[in-house]
Amino acid sequence: SVYNDTNLVIPGTSELIPEHTPLGVSIRHETYAWNFPFANFFVIMNYWIKNVSTKYIDSLYVGLWTDAVVRNTKITGRPGGGEFFRHGGDGYIDSMKIAYEFDATGDLGFTDSYIGFQLLGANVPYDSVNFNTWQFSNTTDQNFFRPQSDVDRYRRMQGYFASNNRYGYGINPQTLKAPGNRSVLITIGSVKTLAPGDSLNVTFAIVAAKKYGSDLAALDNDEQKTNLYANAEWALRAYYGEDRNRNNILDAGEDLDGNGIITRYILPSPPMLPKVKVVPGSQKATIYWDKRAENSIDPISAKKDFEGYKVYRTNAGYDLQGTQDLQTSLVLAAQFDSTNNSIGFNSGFSNIELTSPVTFEGDTTQYYYKMEIENLLNGWQYAFSVSAFDEGDPENNLGSLESSPLANAKIIIPGTPSVEDDNTPIGVYPNPYYGNAYWDGSSERLRKVYFYNLPEECDITIYTLAGDIVKRMHHDKNSNSSDLRWFQNYSRDGNHILSGGEQAWDLISDNDQAIATGMYLFSVKNSKTGKIKTGKFLVIK
Repeated sequence: SVYNDTNLVIPGTSELIPEHTPLGVSIRHETYAWNFPFANFFVIMNYWIKNVSTKYIDSLYVGLWTDAVVRNTKITGRPGGGEFFRHGGDGYIDSMKIAYEFDATGDLGFTDSYIGFQLLGANVPYDSVNFNTWQFSNTTDQNFFRPQSDVDRYRRMQGYFASNNRYGYGINPQTLKAPGNRSVLITIGSVKTLAPGDSLNVTFAIVAAKKYGSDLAALDNDEQKTNLYANAEWALRAYYGEDRNRNNILDAGEDLDGNGIITRYILPSPPMLPKVKVVPGSQKATIYWDKRAENSIDPISAKKDFEGYKVYRTNAGYDLQGTQDLQTSLVLAAQFDSTNNSIGFNSGFSNIELTSPVTFEGDTTQYYYKMEIENLLNGWQYAFSVSAFDEGDPENNLGSLESSPLANAKIIIPGTPSVEDDNTPIGVYPNPYYGNAYWDGSSERLRKVYFYNLPEECDITIYTLAGDIVKRMHHDKNSNSSDLRWFQNYSRDGNHILSGGEQAWDLISDNDQAIATGMYLFSVKNSKTGKIKTGKFLVIK
């Protein structure tokens, strides 16, 4: 988001903003988060502050202010009233530049958590990092009187409490562990000057952590902050990125992406995602994937740390569940890992590696691995995916990282491939079709049957016993019947793949009516040869 302080009136009105003298700054605010298990407890807040005025801004401080509350609303109910807010304990860890709050005496045992506000760095020199806090109300200690003017606020950003004391110098850290309703402020400064048109980059992190151990939260000892320290360290790793020794200089061996500058906001990452192709067959699926993941270099360790592959699949009927949650429906079907270390099963890749890579029409990817999964049900949807995982990083107490199984998931429907043999009969399944088959939805347009053993391209005509035409359909081997309501409801993105020799029909006529119970005839004309095959099927509703 982008915002500024240059308005003199409240936007959308003619009302003057009271007591407001603009500095003349525009701020671009970006937030970064990761879905890795070791990084899902912090959010990075990155600020670019630009001087859009015509004057120099001198002795500049930048701060992150918060009126944090750590409580459990499942215990307390809806927030409200002074009693809810007055249980917070606070502190500051200078070595990690992080201010924090915890529930000192509120919901004992139910809010064993910390929230931290951490300075990660800035792109210009600054004198100091400062911590400050003040009481919302009801205090006789002048150290914690809240600021009343811009001069008061500036002094707080400089690190001075209301009494001109500083944290650790006239301010006893132990005092802040007592419960209270406080605001927390962490700042950097001063930056000597910011010229017109120049920008300043300052980065903070919001860090959450569970209290370690069973001691009362009010003690707030170092052991209890073990997870807070660890999580704050991961935020720092993300910020420094390629700058492994954190000296803000791109040293030899650190420029992993070769762009000549320090690349920040990177973390250990899983190997590259394999490129996957799934070919449906009759009662089976054949999965192919490439080996690009094996050349992955971890952006933090700078090592090739690929370890193996995991193959996932769903079971028949997963798509009919109310939530259609592919993430929870994918189950591990197989795992293969390298044999050059003591990690995993050391199964190797010989059982899946092709003697030479294969390519497919319209796809230049070279696929080096192949795996067949059999005993599938024709006409049912399945999802398959292949992930790559690494060997982990014991030095950083980091387990194996795995690419997302969702990212390359392919939806297929097993069935017969296209058939050009004139002697192979064409049929329909299920035959007979009974209303409310297990794969049907809740309405007439959520039913389907399949024609199978079809040629690559053909015309299908369905008749009543009296010879009246019910439905005409054109089939080609690339058809996936995505125009049917069933697939629009139950197939993710409409990118499902049929086997090439099957065509789905929703039992809706060309007159847009659901067909009735009865025997139906069909003919299939091969578009290439003109050969016609016939058959029949029974519908019972």
